[in-house]
Amino acid sequence: MSSKEIAIEVNGLSKCYQIYSRPRDRLKQFFVPKIQRVARRESRVYFREFWALRDVSFSIYRGETIGIIGRNGAGKSTLLQMICGTLTPTTGDIRVNGRIAALLELGAGFNPEFTGRDNVYLNGSVLGLSKAEIDNKFQSILDFADIGEFINQPVKTYSSGMYVRLAFAVQACIDPEILIVDEALAVGDIGFQYKCFKRMEALKKQGTTIIMVTHSTGSILEYADRCLVMSDGMLIGDTTDVLAAVLAYEKGMLLLEKKDKDKVSQPVSSEVGVLSIKELQALQQTTSNTEVNEKRFGTGRAIIEEFSVVKSDGTPLAENPLVKSGEELYFTFKVTVAEEIADAVLGISISRPQGEIFGVIIILVLVVR
Repeated sequence: MSSKEIAIEVNGLSKCYQIYSRPRDRLKQFFVPKIQRVARRESRVYFREFWALRDVSFSIYRGETIGIIGRNGAGKSTLLQMICGTLTPTTGDIRVNGRIAALLELGAGFNPEFTGRDNVYLNGSVLGLSKAEIDNKFQSILDFADIGEFINQPVKTYSSGMYVRLAFAVQACIDPEILIVDEALAVGDIGFQYKCFKRMEALKKQGTTIIMVTHSTGSILEYADRCLVMSDGMLIGDTTDVLAAVLAYEKGMLLLEKKDKDKVSQPVSSEVGVLSIKELQALQQTTSNTEVNEKRFGTGRAIIEEFSVVKSDGTPLAENPLVKSGEELYFTFKVTVAEEIADAVLGISISRPQGEIFGVIIILVLVVR
């Protein structure tokens, strides 16, 4: 990006919520401090403060794709809502240079009583398009959403998948200058997710600024030019070394998960430690063991009981998940069979939500009795 034109600038952004223990405390907070001020007494507070965001600052340049990662409750969605203008910050300011199209929540911006067609025109007008412009783009939106005759039905009758299909189609087909996506694609099927990512690739090539919040670190690695790491409402990392940020984040999550399992019978502190970017990078050097998420399918004639993946030097992949180009990996499987199998075939594939990126078939010519 030679021009370095700023698309979004965030300065000292914070968001504080007032948390009340009981409904009546909200009423007390409205009246009692006023009476106490009249009586010249010290005002009492009936709430506790919860800071969803604390002093966040960064700039995003036009054409950049930014990935934001962090645990649930880290403040990612709050940040995006304030960038879009749907939440007012407690302190700080945001400057946006460009038309924003945002997919923040499932069904956000849709009137459930209106048909899909009506909502397309409603959203388009909110985004500043004229009826003629929406008319010109309507067929491409309809083709992308691929919901057929449901476009003429009230959206309250839609499934979650149909909601996100139409919502993303509207936001992505109007050629936005800034596209913001917050985990909404997670409810779509694999085919639609692939279509969405292909569209995002096209927008990226056109120079659209993209901000994506997702727990799919593969998507961050594939598309992001920079990665923002958030924890407890604070920005603790901002780096163009996306791979380092993702590996550090995943290692940190594994360590926290292991720590939670070790302390399952002990009270859990409400305070989560905040890691600096140096500590995040240091986490790449740590090791941890974790259970593998299983997705089993098939007839059960043969069952993979165990498997391991090691590097050429014997190091387990789990201890050092970074694989360099040309590096060899060794897969070992323990398979139990229920009946004789001739010419068995063992397949290995590594894939992401966007589609398969690597696959290898190993043909084992054997007879098992």
